[in-house]
Amino acid sequence: MTTPTSKRGKKPRAAAATAAPVGQVQSLSRGMKLLEYIAEANGSIALTELAQRAGLANSTTHRLLTTLAQQEFVRQVGDLGLWAIGPRAFIVGASFLDSRNLLAMVHPKLRTLMERSGETVNLAVLDRVNFDAIIIDQVQCNQLMRMSASIGGKLPMHASGAGKALLSTLDDERLTQLLHRKGMHAYTPHTLTTPKTLKANLSMIRKQGFSFDDEEHALGLRCVAACLFNEYREPFAAISISGPVSRITDDRVIEIGALAIQTAKELTRAWGGGAPEARVALHSS
Repeated sequence: MTTPTSKRGKKPRAAAATAAPVGQVQSLSRGMKLLEYIAEANGSIALTELAQRAGLANSTTHRLLTTLAQQEFVRQVGDLGLWAIGPRAFIVGASFLDSRNLLAMVHPKLRTLMERSGETVNLAVLDRVNFDAIIIDQVQCNQLMRMSASIGGKLPMHASGAGKALLSTLDDERLTQLLHRKGMHAYTPHTLTTPKTLKANLSMIRKQGFSFDDEEHALGLRCVAACLFNEYREPFAAISISGPVSRITDDRVIEIGALAIQTAKELTRAWGGGAPEARVALHSS
């Protein structure tokens, strides 16, 4: 079977890879996609590369970019005329940052996570000055035996699910400095009290994506946690799921860990953030 040709004998152009779903304006969808590709380039990008990523002809890509440039959403920079994000895109993005309310965004997710796990769920934020994990929200489960912590309470960084999740994002030099300053107090016989054992545990956390406090802060209590990341790909909070050993058994840890990871990723996206590609060092501000 031969392919139909046009009057000029040329094969018709294949449909663009960025064809808009039903109900969407195709040119607007394509333009928004180009904005995403430029943002992902972390600086600037050539028109030909943009066209290739979008599955569009160079001429179509140029028309879309020209329209976006007229509204100052994109701009050309340098001698090569590469394309970069424009000031109007920053203004729109900044309005999103100003409108964020962490507790309003997170609390419904915490309640859903509590219902799915059957255990108490906490949100802890990172105090970058004193480097503490501070609980700012909690949804308790309905079980008679349940974890209860006061809002505003601090969690030990080396001996809690949220704390270890945050510590796992540090490089070795920053971690060593922090442990030297904070110390490694033994809360229970299970607390990790040497840098060597803690670093081995943090390495496992990075591989599996969630932390596990196995009676390290309080006897009989287990906790699983995962980090939330901001728009700079830095960890700024952690969600944790806590309960007694009798319910968070060894065979449930992976299951609960998967729930924590999924919720943390959803909240990170809702916040406008993204997980780092590799470990990042945290710096006090």
